[in-house]
Amino acid sequence: MSELSGFGLVERARAIAPFVAREADAIERSRRLTPAVVNALIENGLYRALLPQSLGGAQAAPEAFMQMLEEIAKADASTAWCLGQCSVCAMIAAWLDHDTAQEIFNTPPGILAWGAIAHEARIVEDGYRVTARWDFASGSRQASWLGAHVRIVGADGAPRRNADGSPELRTILFPVARATLHDVWQAIGLAGTGTDSYEVNDLFIPERFTAFRDVPSALREPGPLYKIGTGATFSLGFAAVSLGVARATLDATITLAREKHQSLAAGAMRDNGAVQGLIGRTEGDLRAARAYLYAAANAMWRDLAATGEFSAAHRTAVRLAATWTIHQSARVVDTAYHMAGATAVFRSNPFERRFRDMHAIAQQIQARDAHYEDVGKTLLAGS
Repeated sequence: MSELSGFGLVERARAIAPFVAREADAIERSRRLTPAVVNALIENGLYRALLPQSLGGAQAAPEAFMQMLEEIAKADASTAWCLGQCSVCAMIAAWLDHDTAQEIFNTPPGILAWGAIAHEARIVEDGYRVTARWDFASGSRQASWLGAHVRIVGADGAPRRNADGSPELRTILFPVARATLHDVWQAIGLAGTGTDSYEVNDLFIPERFTAFRDVPSALREPGPLYKIGTGATFSLGFAAVSLGVARATLDATITLAREKHQSLAAGAMRDNGAVQGLIGRTEGDLRAARAYLYAAANAMWRDLAATGEFSAAHRTAVRLAATWTIHQSARVVDTAYHMAGATAVFRSNPFERRFRDMHAIAQQIQARDAHYEDVGKTLLAGS
């Protein structure tokens, strides 16, 4: 087992969280993780949480990965978001040959980021050529490599197809120095993620720097983790980030309520029965959301470890739990923010940025309402 395995990652995240919190204002102002924070994440092995043990990674179970992100998210959502994004991207090492993965992930800083699925790669001798621009590359400002998910087409532009007739999709990988990055991330929240756009022009991609990501039959690494795939792992990770933001926001409101005397109120906020009841109910809502997310993740993990199969039922369960958790976390943040009153609107207090960050999280693909429709359709279809 790697020395980074399991819950040692959580302890390391908890240990550096106060430092990350002190850097949060600088991260917000500069719209990127500070070099000191990036170095702390690297030195503590946190970017390697999901990297195969054969490459010196932790290959951690989902529960440890999620708790690691929660601890960092309590300190700063942008840092946790980038860490989650790049950690999941590193899972692609399980689909690469060992030497290629070694070159990407064991040459410092060994960080990979990518954006949304779009565009195509044209087949040429020994590889592919690509001219394209992609969006939403969280963590790209720290990355040494970038990736993109593309359709494969022949010289005539016709799509290459899989055995079942579906278009062939591959993930291509290339050094960040071969791309042009565009600073476009002027967003309401998660300002420090630097979720920029990037493009390449007539870039040659050797065959070995491509992978059939999330295709179980193409895996080169053993173990249950990589059978989950990146999509479901992103969902679990970003839901955990939302829990960390909600926890920190509610804790800040509880701390405020212990001391604050509201305008025109006779007593302290902590003695107000309405405030007491609302804090109690909101605490219950947050604990319930966290328990549900971890119960779904752990049930999936136990089944996967026993059967070796990540089933459609597992995928549905993870998607539902992650989506609902993000939405519930947003409600907790809203309640905590409103309880804080006028105090919450000032940038000097620990509410305003978390409020914006949480609502940026809730706009991401992992929180789409359409996921409920997919789950409902599956349930109504029966067994």
